Amino acid sequence: MLLCKIIKKRVLRFLISNYLLHLDMKNILRILIVFLFCTLYKAQQANVSVLKYEDLEKKIKSEKDKFLVVNFWATTCAPCVKELPHFMEINNQYAGNSKFKMILVSLDRLVDKERVLKFIKNKNLTAEVVLLDDIKRMNTWIPRFEKEWDGNIPVTIFYKNGAKLHFNDGEMSKEDLETTITENLQ
Repeated sequence: MLLCKIIKKRVLRFLISNYLLHLDMKNILRILIVFLFCTLYKAQQANVSVLKYEDLEKKIKSEKDKFLVVNFWATTCAPCVKELPHFMEINNQYAGNSKFKMILVSLDRLVDKERVLKFIKNKNLTAEVVLLDDIKRMNTWIPRFEKEWDGNIPVTIFYKNGAKLHFNDGEMSKEDLETTITENLQ
């Protein structure tokens, strides 16, 4: 992020100092490429919303017109980290579909928020990430999501038209994720 800011400052200085001079197409192309790079670089989430269970529930309900993939994970969970590249590939595949949305719900502790942000950047997570800061009440909210959920992660819940469609307990393969989405997203 710092590199991007430095590049933008240099480009702006270059533009200002050369504004009155001629700018050939080669320089204009360079400028456009740098700005495009910086824009794409910023596509990653720069902040994480911290939610309680009730807020997450409202967020899920507010997406009732979409096919929603909600994945519960943590940076310290090896199976969670292993499956995330598949989730990002699928999320990027459906990025242009207004009827699709993916939310990654981090169960990391609030004190580890900076680690979660670094993880988002390092792993290039493009889906929306929220931090569920409600560990003390997990025995209350876990069964509200799914009665069969024993609290282990990763867990993925699929919603269609606001209703829970499918619950997946454990790591999900790319094929299973693709199949669940393609069979239900219309």
